[in-house]
Amino acid sequence: MSAEERLAASLRDVVGTSAPGVVVVGPDGVRASSAIGRADLVTRAPMTDGVVMPWFSMTKIATATTAIRLVEREILALDAPLSVPALELLRPGEWAERITLRHLLQHTAGLANPVPVRWIHPADRPGPAAEDFLARLLRKHPKLRFEPGSRSSYTNLGALVVGAVVAHASGTPFESVVQREVLGPVGMSSTGFAFGAGSAATGYHPRRGPMRRLLPRWVLGEPVDRWVGLRPFLLDGAPYGGLVGTAADAARFLQMHLADGQIDGTRVISVGSATEMRHVNTRGRRFDLGLGWFVPARDRSADPPYVEHLGAGAGFFNVMRMYPTEQVGAVVMGNATKYDVDAVARLALDSRG
Repeated sequence: MSAEERLAASLRDVVGTSAPGVVVVGPDGVRASSAIGRADLVTRAPMTDGVVMPWFSMTKIATATTAIRLVEREILALDAPLSVPALELLRPGEWAERITLRHLLQHTAGLANPVPVRWIHPADRPGPAAEDFLARLLRKHPKLRFEPGSRSSYTNLGALVVGAVVAHASGTPFESVVQREVLGPVGMSSTGFAFGAGSAATGYHPRRGPMRRLLPRWVLGEPVDRWVGLRPFLLDGAPYGGLVGTAADAARFLQMHLADGQIDGTRVISVGSATEMRHVNTRGRRFDLGLGWFVPARDRSADPPYVEHLGAGAGFFNVMRMYPTEQVGAVVMGNATKYDVDAVARLALDSRG
């Protein structure tokens, strides 16, 4: 039985009738890939690693990698107080003026974390302007929950501020900087901040799931058995979760990180930066954090150790995970709101030979 066949059999055992795809990656490239289920339950189009899906919060690793690229070129600094208009809205001001890029990437800046379930817009319409969207959120949630650097608490607002910092420092829209600094160099031609010409998966949410009542009515599509399909949407606020793309592209990104910042002879970030990003040195209640990468607090003593980033939301559930000591990782992307994503990611360990 080939590696691909073994992976497919294991995937069926783990998730049954759910519909994810999984790509097992090493620093040398893809070792195995498999997919089960359907990209669309009505057309019965099969799931593959070339189907486009939202990344959701997996985007934060690309956001962090972009910021680190700018740090290496001394356009940004990790540990200097930031000067960006958005931070002037935060209170108390004496705390806000001490926030650094490191605080934002490690979720130690003290920002609130409002529920983002309605931060979406139809895929065929423009979303809110980035500066206006962030300003509106910070005016609504201006109070810092703790002194920067004193503890850690996961927040989507922090990633949005990183995006504002990147755009302000480069004088270029955040999405363009990510394309130039990360997506292009890594060779992620089927990934961006909008749906391209490729085949896209339909997201499915349980018909009786409680989150359904929180979603905008326009996003709810055709019911199919125990699921309701979701109409195509994009996230407001690109830096925290706006990427859409294929698992194959995400595997290239993970391969670059597993190879300490290099892919196909192209150096994206330095070995030191790649190592520092995955060095988990900040403990939190839910996650222990590096510079973007994290490990769930429940698994801080996992053997072998791993770092990851989840990407979860209505209709889709993803994770990008790497086991640095084993030199292997997994990209898991699926078009159902919930399935055992952790068990699927652990299938990467079966490829160690």
